[in-house]
Amino acid sequence: MKKLLVIALSAMMVCSLAACGNQGKTGNTPSATFEDVKGEGVMTHAEFVAAAVDDPITIETYVQNKQSWWDNKATLYTQDQDGAYFIYEMTCSEEDYAKLTPGTKIKVTGYRAEWAGEIEVASGSTFEIEDGNYVAPAFDATSLLGSDSLIDHQNEYVRFEGLTVADKGDGQAFYYNWDNSGTQGDDLYFDVTVGGNTYTFTVESYLTDKSTDVYKTVENLKVGDTIDCEGFLYWYEGVNPHITKVAVK
Repeated sequence: MKKLLVIALSAMMVCSLAACGNQGKTGNTPSATFEDVKGEGVMTHAEFVAAAVDDPITIETYVQNKQSWWDNKATLYTQDQDGAYFIYEMTCSEEDYAKLTPGTKIKVTGYRAEWAGEIEVASGSTFEIEDGNYVAPAFDATSLLGSDSLIDHQNEYVRFEGLTVADKGDGQAFYYNWDNSGTQGDDLYFDVTVGGNTYTFTVESYLTDKSTDVYKTVENLKVGDTIDCEGFLYWYEGVNPHITKVAVK
């Protein structure tokens, strides 16, 4: 479910109850020559995860994809060789947003936040662009579905293979919005089964809108299809990947 929608609904409930360089990396091919040296005062990924909510943080990371920009706020999926960081509503001009292409290295200063199990950089962080470039390969997380160790890869770019599209309800392979209340252009939600368990995946319309291949592919899925997926291992009350690619077998 979109964060802004959930926040808005929560606020309404509260109010009601009360009366708110390509350096050592080319594309997705790993290279043994890549070196990711942290600057002075910069946290490791492990230190970021271990920090408490609202603790100040400084990280160096690499843009992998951009979810959205509005009102001088950018939401990004980023990653280094040790782990990933979801950066929510970072302070960013539209001009600077255009510079944040995949692989761009940035230094981010802000605060650690957590929302519905999702560990992230809180709204209002600031950044500067640094020298360096890294695009992460997709990590095969198929075997980790249902395991406690899956969360160790939160927000990373991952792939899942050999999934079966499940019945979302009344024979439907997907919903527009989590509760099927939407229309084309809204988020897509679809269920998959693997190893006897069922998981909900999302095509986040801010990230990949109705004009993208992945959106169109999911709209054409049929219950029982076997698919491979790639996307970012987002978390919302459990694993809820934001899928950017779907291939029907």
